[in-house]
Amino acid sequence: MIENKNDSDFDSDWLFGLHTVYSVLKTSGSKIKELRVQKGRDDQRFKKIINLAKLQDIPLVWVLRSDLDILTGGSHQGVAALSESIGIQDENYLFKLIIKEEKIPFLLILDSLTDPHNLGACMRSAEAAGVQAVIIPKDNAVGITPVVQKVSSGATELIPLIVVTNLSRTIKQLQDKGIWVIGAAGEAEDLLYDTDLSGPLALVMGAEEKGLRRLTRENCDTLVKIPMIGLVSSLNVSVATGVCLFEALRQRGKR
Repeated sequence: MIENKNDSDFDSDWLFGLHTVYSVLKTSGSKIKELRVQKGRDDQRFKKIINLAKLQDIPLVWVLRSDLDILTGGSHQGVAALSESIGIQDENYLFKLIIKEEKIPFLLILDSLTDPHNLGACMRSAEAAGVQAVIIPKDNAVGITPVVQKVSSGATELIPLIVVTNLSRTIKQLQDKGIWVIGAAGEAEDLLYDTDLSGPLALVMGAEEKGLRRLTRENCDTLVKIPMIGLVSSLNVSVATGVCLFEALRQRGKR
């Protein structure tokens, strides 16, 4: 189960790790409310973060390593940032976003992913490809965790995660708004590269082992597959998601 935060559009989260904190400082430093740094650290990567924070007038608090251990549960690499995030949202936020968004809708639907590393990697690719929101089901799916935040390299702070109670219903609502819903499935006949991905699009990716659930697959407008010529029968879901998203981005760049 995932806690759905609907009181406001924004919430605050602690991010940690050198790469994650540096990425957020570079791309959206205005969202950082406070930086806590370990006393005694003075290596070059650490200094880059400190200097970037000072340039943006972000409050710095020097703390003991043990304080960061308690705050983050470990693996913090000596730095943690309190960041304003878009947070977890619901269907209402999604459809408001679609209405006010000036760009052609570009969404990613992840059907029941349970591995936090995969969700983090998918969100990182989604943000890099210009996806406007990532949609997941409320049940039987991983939500935002410290591992997801770290693997996403700050993407969880930049792109809304929409949690829906009925994924099939949400897909139909998207279709009613003129959004083409395309699922990725190994048994599909159409190839990814032969499919038009340049219009209003929601790309649907399945779970790590089982792929798309039956109802999800049946509700897609069409299914596509990534052509493969090797002996391996499938790709990791985060890799497949990246392939599909960036093919869509390539096509959309031609419009």
